[in-house]
Amino acid sequence: MGKTNGFMEAAFEEARAAGERGEVPIGAVVVHDGEILGRAGNETRARNDVTAHAEILAIRRAAATLGDERLIDADLYVTLEPCTMCAAAISFARIRRLYYAAGDVKGGAVENGVRFYHQPTCHHVPEVYSGIRESEAAEMLRGFFQERRD
Repeated sequence: MGKTNGFMEAAFEEARAAGERGEVPIGAVVVHDGEILGRAGNETRARNDVTAHAEILAIRRAAATLGDERLIDADLYVTLEPCTMCAAAISFARIRRLYYAAGDVKGGAVENGVRFYHQPTCHHVPEVYSGIRESEAAEMLRGFFQERRD
């Protein structure tokens, strides 16, 4: 298993843990120099905070670890295409590369929706790699929501 897949596995671990807590199962990790600096799963329900998405929390934790709000040369691995809020935070943090698993036609903002990184007002655009373990991430989300409907 390559490093990319290993870091994505860490994001999946966070997503599974979030799902077990009753949160939407999305996980993220921030990696710098081959080391995970911040990791999180969604915590919106636990914190009663709509901004407590996995990406935002992982970025906050990585920034605290580095002691810098800019995460230059850091990479973010996340199990679902980031929404507009998270895409903006990734840009503002100056994340170098974004790797994500499943696309999100309804709420995504990278390759779907507003396509945030294609807007002239976006000042920093990370390299984007999508579709890593896409079917696994999509199935995790489908299963989570199906359980709630049943």
